[in-house]
Amino acid sequence: MSKPAEAPLDHWNAVPSLEDARSIARFFQVLADPTRVRLVMALAYDEWCVTDLTQILEMDQPAVSHQLKYLRDMGLVNWTKNGRHVYYSLADEHLRDILFSSMEHLNCELQVSQGG
Repeated sequence: MSKPAEAPLDHWNAVPSLEDARSIARFFQVLADPTRVRLVMALAYDEWCVTDLTQILEMDQPAVSHQLKYLRDMGLVNWTKNGRHVYYSLADEHLRDILFSSMEHLNCELQVSQGG
């Protein structure tokens, strides 16, 4: 497919490659699951051990560990082992910033829809 004559070069180059688009979509899948959203929100504020996360999320340990493995495989959390406990934290601030920005956007939309 050729470039449209009227499309400026900068706009044409702004479209990501298919591979990059897949990576971006995979990243956003993290926030497509309510359990992971809650988990990321907890980790956005502090480092937590699995035991504490199960209590905060009111979920069983295998379910929490499964979601943490997903986040680990995506490279989005760090973990350290201290005795029998494994502690998790966000690997960088990007996911936290995106989550907070999304929440701000939704709060703004909610206020507009409620006439506030």
